[in-house]
Amino acid sequence: MRRGRRGPRLPLLLALLLAACSSSPRWERDRLSEAVPPFLAGCAALRDPGPLAPACAEAARLPPGDEPAARAFFARHFEPIPAGEGLITGYYEPVLRVSPVRAPGFTAALLPPGAPDLPRAAIEAAVEAGTWPGPVLAWADPVDAFFLQIQGSGRAVFPEGTERRLGYAGKNAHPYVPIGRVLIERGAMAREAVSMDSLRAWLHAAPPAEARALMDANPSWVFFRWRDDLPPEGGPAGTLGAPLTPGRSAAVDRGHVPLGLPLWIATQDPLTGAPLERLVIAQDTGGAIRGPARADLFWGWGEAAGLAAGRMRGTGRVWVLRPRAVPPPPAGWPGGAARLS
Repeated sequence: MRRGRRGPRLPLLLALLLAACSSSPRWERDRLSEAVPPFLAGCAALRDPGPLAPACAEAARLPPGDEPAARAFFARHFEPIPAGEGLITGYYEPVLRVSPVRAPGFTAALLPPGAPDLPRAAIEAAVEAGTWPGPVLAWADPVDAFFLQIQGSGRAVFPEGTERRLGYAGKNAHPYVPIGRVLIERGAMAREAVSMDSLRAWLHAAPPAEARALMDANPSWVFFRWRDDLPPEGGPAGTLGAPLTPGRSAAVDRGHVPLGLPLWIATQDPLTGAPLERLVIAQDTGGAIRGPARADLFWGWGEAAGLAAGRMRGTGRVWVLRPRAVPPPPAGWPGGAARLS
């Protein structure tokens, strides 16, 4: 008996099915209504909404928490465009202890803008020599100060318990160099072992001079300003100017993704490994965020957010939601028939 060609084996069929499923966002895995408030916050921060103006106007009329209306809204106003596969990381707003004066354990200066042409090592040397031309906002642990600059904002707690917000105020002219990459190149740490927790542990365990030398391998320096205008219950302000929303705001490369646009990201939860697929809003930027499918998810503030952000590092897929040219809304909007499925 002549045998016909065998069909694809089960693993191959499964792979093809998974590829087909991942070719478009799986909207049913998220509550899109939770992305409406941060989208509106971005609308309020945009000086000129441009193509987003119709969507911004209609989003303001959506009933809070109405999932069918939110799905109809995003389907009506946006078209998901694949941006490809890229690195998905996380960041957060750290809470760190500071001192108003230099003291043991508080030897790193948090500075307002100044001397943008100097690299990190030169700025530190000027502060130590007393030749730094400007004031010092506060003093912190050197490792805490270093990671505060990577995150871009934070909450400073003074000895008497006063808490003040620190916001990004600019950076020097030198590029950001990941110290994890430096340790990998030196053979001091395996690539798969690199995380914020492992880097902190390495810096704390190393002799102070060696730790400082590693941090100085990143010549980039971030300047800060006090943000007493921000309410304690809200997130820090991103590059767009809108307050960041935990789990719904992302930093992107605005050379590829305009700020204010929604994105769909599909990656893994950093703590459980489960699929993490959700709609986020492009509201921030970062020195290490480069490329059309590169995203940095904001997790919030405090220890739990820091744990998730520090462990989030993996590949994922990104779709950019491009604004559609839409006619005026139908009578009785929201509640139209359009749905994301």
